[in-house]
Amino acid sequence: MRPIRTFSVAPSLPAPIERLQELAYNLFWSWDQDARQLFVRLDRRLWEISGHNPVRMLTLLPRRRLEEAAEDEAFMAQYQQVCAAFDAYLGEAGHWFARAHPEYPPDRPLVAYFSAEFGLTESMPMYSGGLGNLAGDHLKSASDLGVPIVGVGLLYHQGYFRQSLSADGWQQESYPNYDIYTMPLQMIRKPDGRPLSVELALPGRTLTAYVWRVRVGRITLYLLDANAEANRPDDRILTDRLYGGDLEMRIRQEILLGIGGARALEAMGIRPAVYHMNEGHSAFLSLERIRRTMDEQDASFAEALEATAASQVFTTHTPVPAGHDYFPPDMMERYFGDFYRSIKLDRSQFLALGRQNPSDEREAFCMTILALRTAAYSNGVSRLHGAVARRMWQGIWPHVPEEELPIESITNGVHLASWVSDDMAALYDRYLGPRWRAEPDDPTVWRQALDIPPEELWRTHERRRERLIAFARRRLRGQMEARGAPLSDLAEAEQALDPRILTIGFARRFATYKRATLLLQAPERLLRLLTSEEHPVQILVAGKAHPRDDAGKEMIRQIVKFAQDPAVRRRLVFLEDYDIATGRYLVQGVDVWLNTPRRPEEASGTSGMKAAVNGAINVSILDGWWNEAYAPEVGWAIGAGGETPEGDAPDRGAREAATVDRLDAQALFDILEREVAPLFYDRGSDGLPREWIARMQHSIAAIPANYNTHRMVKEYTERFYVPAAVRSTALRQDGLRRARELAAWKAKAARAWPSVQVEEVTSTASDHMPAGQSMTIQAVVQLEGLQPEDVVAEVYLGRVDPRGELRDCVVVPMRRVGPTPDGRFVFEATNVTPHGSGQFGYQVRVRAYHPDLANPFETGLMRWAAS
Repeated sequence: MRPIRTFSVAPSLPAPIERLQELAYNLFWSWDQDARQLFVRLDRRLWEISGHNPVRMLTLLPRRRLEEAAEDEAFMAQYQQVCAAFDAYLGEAGHWFARAHPEYPPDRPLVAYFSAEFGLTESMPMYSGGLGNLAGDHLKSASDLGVPIVGVGLLYHQGYFRQSLSADGWQQESYPNYDIYTMPLQMIRKPDGRPLSVELALPGRTLTAYVWRVRVGRITLYLLDANAEANRPDDRILTDRLYGGDLEMRIRQEILLGIGGARALEAMGIRPAVYHMNEGHSAFLSLERIRRTMDEQDASFAEALEATAASQVFTTHTPVPAGHDYFPPDMMERYFGDFYRSIKLDRSQFLALGRQNPSDEREAFCMTILALRTAAYSNGVSRLHGAVARRMWQGIWPHVPEEELPIESITNGVHLASWVSDDMAALYDRYLGPRWRAEPDDPTVWRQALDIPPEELWRTHERRRERLIAFARRRLRGQMEARGAPLSDLAEAEQALDPRILTIGFARRFATYKRATLLLQAPERLLRLLTSEEHPVQILVAGKAHPRDDAGKEMIRQIVKFAQDPAVRRRLVFLEDYDIATGRYLVQGVDVWLNTPRRPEEASGTSGMKAAVNGAINVSILDGWWNEAYAPEVGWAIGAGGETPEGDAPDRGAREAATVDRLDAQALFDILEREVAPLFYDRGSDGLPREWIARMQHSIAAIPANYNTHRMVKEYTERFYVPAAVRSTALRQDGLRRARELAAWKAKAARAWPSVQVEEVTSTASDHMPAGQSMTIQAVVQLEGLQPEDVVAEVYLGRVDPRGELRDCVVVPMRRVGPTPDGRFVFEATNVTPHGSGQFGYQVRVRAYHPDLANPFETGLMRWAAS
């Protein structure tokens, strides 16, 4: 029987500790050690039973235990200390953003950060992997730095999925319904007590969504929930599962996230200056913002697009074409037929927003392309990934050189306080001082890691390895019990792993490009590595494959099958149901963090950063962030690599991929057998592996300072958020005056561009020039319909490679020196000097220019001299 009314009952807390409720509902405890320990101290067993969820834990605690705590002097001293620290944190006025940007109004959100998933804590399973963890850490660092951000996402009642393995190692998925009423989130209500809701048009019906609030320190995250009684049953389950269902489910989820999220902020009176799309899932918000601007300002689509794009940031995380969302044209017509007419576009114009080739009627609609076309600021998540992304999406700007495409890069980071172990944090407090927490992006703080006494660093790390092994044994026994394993196997689980030997961790999504089975390329060598008497190794593996990814599931099955060999079952363990809690144990306790993606298909990766701050050493393919961070003194690089992805395109054939896999596996075994294991076991008379510890120290001294989300959020703020806010304000002033002018100029330039030509290029260069000699280059340019101030003319000078292509180019501006009698214009560059010797060449180009462009190449209007 269903109730006629529902309501929530909060635990009754004794007056002296009533603020426990407030503390529980702010995820500040998820990265503040003292706040978290306050709840653990109440009842460690209930802390574990509750899934590390203080809200649920308080509902389970007996009243008597709460009263005991209120009368416990030691507990009350810690409680008051935590409350004071919490109040000081929330009330801090001199945080980084306030100091760096005192001109920005403190009461207005600067940024709305949209993401399909947020990995904030294991007790809120609203994430699947790295994208969600990155989003959660982004919010936490924004809170620490005082950057005024609001987050927007979806409230998943079943999360991603819970993983278990069959006896033969095949992944099984289950989808429990989580009790959201005992999670640290609260429904937004109107003054009359009714839930705040937003409505969206779906084919033949209206979708209603509620809005929930999560406190993340100083930051608020809003989550939309489709489980409303007004909705059809198939719409009520829209926010059940993350990345679940078919394309129909996906497009409805992304409409809810993008359009619904924008409307939810509007309904609450929140109008941020900037909107950040973390991956393309939320890109429909661009359409909603354009529609709203058209209505409010009586603007055309082109004018509203300029005003909207100026305030939008887009981050792409996926270097694999299959990882981007594509919707068939007929599906887009069904869901957006009325919408695109409301913004005065026809079908072709609308679908062109999501196509590389706007005139290809068969091309599907891509959310990433929509985001790239509607955001003035776009970036990849590492330098290498930025280069890969520019190559992937060059078709949007076909005449612009790959290296100049308007996709930049900001390398990911991690929120160090959320991932460092309590033991290592105490060590850093002692030897680095408090600034490692407050200013983790200051390299001078981390250089002091070189002065940590090796004995203390090693003993601290050994304690964490022992705790990891104890956790792994408990988890392994639980897995076996769930499968009904015999008592002999359960007893074996208690003997699995050894807290004294070299421990390697590998944990991530089981996507095929991550190559979790790379070590299985040579099973005999792996067997020898694991069972060596002189240099034994043990490996902990964890991760989930997408429910529809049978290839990923097969990789898990292969690992489990190998681990069932009696010779290695104590040395190779697969931990089921990988989540934030498991990940934390792993990065805090392993000696080596292993990463084996097929280069350059790892956009960034962040797990290795988490391991490094805990003293683990990275052994990784030179991909993503490791391509930037690697140095011989901080870790090991598997195979060859370089600063560019040339020769490593993701569309390589199966035969070439197999060859690369075989060579990388061989290189990995060579490193583990000849360098890693011997170094770990090279002990002095005091039993310490001093060379290993020195590498730990250098890793800690170099990596955390650069690969943390404080640095990352500052970079987003200075390079994107603040410039976008300033530019957007300028374009929107005076009834969108400058946005209208920019849209009109773009239309004029596009009409005129087919007639623009670079003609009669001459230079003082000779076929053989001495090094250091400069030259003068002139070009006559036909600007039919445009003026010289509408363009920039440039010399493009570089080396000529064996294929006859220009490489390592520099751009030399040309100045206008006068018109020709027939109305053309002459541009000239003097003192053009090749640097170095060898074969050089040059080209001349003109590109459209307007002072209000966010990126000089965003129009894609570029004309080169005919060769």
